[in-house]
Amino acid sequence: MNDYPAELACRATIFDEDDCADRRVLAEYHADRQIEVIDRWEEQVANVRRLRPAPDPQLLAESKRWAFYPWRSTLVSILGPRGFRALRLDRNRNLITAAEQDRLARLQVGVVGLSVGHAIAYMLAAEGLCGGIRLADFDILELSNLNRVPATVLDLGLNKAIVAARRIAELDPYLPVVVETSGLCADTIDGFLDGLDVVVEECDSLDMKARVRTAARAYRIPVLMATGDRGLVDVERYDLEPSRHILHGLLGDIDVTELSGLSSRAKVPHVLRVLDAARLSARSAASMVEIDETLATWPQLAGEVALGATAVAEAVRRIGLGETLRSGRVRIDVAEALDHLAEPDVQADGCRVAEQCAEHVESPASSDLSGIVAAAASRAPSGGNSQPWLIETEMDSVTIRLAGERTATMDVDFRASAVAVGAAWFNARVAAARYGMLGPVELREPDDSSPLAAVVRLTGGSDHDLACLYRPMLQRESNRHLGVPLPLDVERAAALSAAAAAEGARLQLLTEKDDIEQIAAIVAAADRIRYLTPSLHADMLSEIRWYENESSDSGIDVRSLEMDQSELAGIQIAKRPDVMKLLAGWGAGSALGNYSRDRLCASSGVGVVSISGHSLRDYARGGAALEAVWITAQQLGLGVHPMSPVFLFARTDDELQRLSPTFAAPLRQLQRDFRDVTHTKPDDVHVLMLRFSYAPRASVRSRRRTCTAIVSNW
Repeated sequence: MNDYPAELACRATIFDEDDCADRRVLAEYHADRQIEVIDRWEEQVANVRRLRPAPDPQLLAESKRWAFYPWRSTLVSILGPRGFRALRLDRNRNLITAAEQDRLARLQVGVVGLSVGHAIAYMLAAEGLCGGIRLADFDILELSNLNRVPATVLDLGLNKAIVAARRIAELDPYLPVVVETSGLCADTIDGFLDGLDVVVEECDSLDMKARVRTAARAYRIPVLMATGDRGLVDVERYDLEPSRHILHGLLGDIDVTELSGLSSRAKVPHVLRVLDAARLSARSAASMVEIDETLATWPQLAGEVALGATAVAEAVRRIGLGETLRSGRVRIDVAEALDHLAEPDVQADGCRVAEQCAEHVESPASSDLSGIVAAAASRAPSGGNSQPWLIETEMDSVTIRLAGERTATMDVDFRASAVAVGAAWFNARVAAARYGMLGPVELREPDDSSPLAAVVRLTGGSDHDLACLYRPMLQRESNRHLGVPLPLDVERAAALSAAAAAEGARLQLLTEKDDIEQIAAIVAAADRIRYLTPSLHADMLSEIRWYENESSDSGIDVRSLEMDQSELAGIQIAKRPDVMKLLAGWGAGSALGNYSRDRLCASSGVGVVSISGHSLRDYARGGAALEAVWITAQQLGLGVHPMSPVFLFARTDDELQRLSPTFAAPLRQLQRDFRDVTHTKPDDVHVLMLRFSYAPRASVRSRRRTCTAIVSNW
């Protein structure tokens, strides 16, 4: 089976079942008992159908093909060329995108020397890094080659280029491979290089190393080389530096003809100069001394060869895609890396987190009424637990001023901060009512140096309904447990709506599964945009408290996100800006919204608080209503999870553009869809969305800044 001419000895013949002539040949092969037939075409088609996103129907419409391998006397059914390529390379995505794969398919690569070069050529083919390969080697495969060449004893005596080409053909019968079984010489180098984009040089002959580089430089073709010692990789970008010295100038001005026909021992001085004797591994350096004594030639290991193939493949990918890769050399030393093993960070639930937060809030002596009211105000919710307020106390009043320096990108024109100030204002009223000192209240916009101030005067007076909320107000918490989506009964729904109405706001409560799923899809899409927009992503990460040495008196303790192990592992990836940049470029990342989608779909109901008007005072009134609804929900046994889609506080196209220049248009559509699903009135603005579920208590309650940090004039 090895007596085929070179052009047939390593190339599969493709037959198309839709071609009449091919069908006749196939019938003969099927009837020949000496030919093994392997037919798994239906399985391949089924796998194509399972691709995501759904494949182009044309892939499934391709006719059935057969590949005949004469050296194996085997006929194998395969998909058509487009379907075969799509399925075979599917697991490359998104390490290599489909568009990048198409671009790389235009690349032509030549490999000279098929011992180390075998592994490299196969790696290039396996990753789909080129559209054609040329292989050159005059040598035959011997048993001593099998310590590093991925071949078998069945291949012994065959030309090394043929062995490599066969293996590639059995991997991808559609990939064109040309072999030069006579190797290269001065007369054939030019023909071999003509039309190539990259040359990988792995031959043993020093003079051929020099000749290949000299010719490649003339053709302005980059040359790559991997050497099996400490992961040494050389890159020579003659396409960018046509006057660059070959082999980085390490051979000096030696005449190439002087390198021809040298014995292994005579090559050693030149090899040491090229490899940098001082940086050789001790074992390789010692082995050089033993050449022609106890060793016939220099040793190599399969692991080093595989490592070199990996590095060269990455270099080819970069060249093919026009990414940065300069001339030079690098050592990727696995042995040295293993000498510096370190213990991984031991993390609790996937993250190093702060110690358990105390449940109590620092508060002044009970005789200091303004201090008690201020402490209650400080328990209000705020976006990212930023606590965007400064609380001033007098003997007969408490003033909550919006602290504009604590804003974030989503806090468009301080609207989210105004909601937080309004919630704090509500808490202050509750505390004042509890002690029978609730006097006149007001919202001022602007006020002195602040965009908004909320005032509660402590001059006597009470409100029984507010006073009854004091203890529940202190127990209010964000509950992000997944929860159980039990039905929300009519009585609870009515109580929640009444709480919002009492503060002049409206609660749109969604309890139907279809409505909740629509909201879940909208919020998930908005979350994806939040992750993929650099400024929003940075703001989000700055809110989360990850590490023990971080301040925990503001922000969101990662434990309070109530994530399972899979979600905690995922957020470690989602933290990375480089990953988000890639996902944005690919138009991908839909899974980034899964956290919100899953929780919304596990909800008993979703409530959206809205209020008429557009001023900061209106948003503050909405914040008071929000806090009233939240406290009431917890009294009714519901877990409450606040959610704020990216677009919530933007009112114009310009504001959406400021939020996310890249995704302003989709944000506008999501905002419209959100208003439609929630039946928001034209003049109303959204204050916040609350997810209601039946869930256990929160694992961790949010901390607050100390009273001395938020209160002045004590």
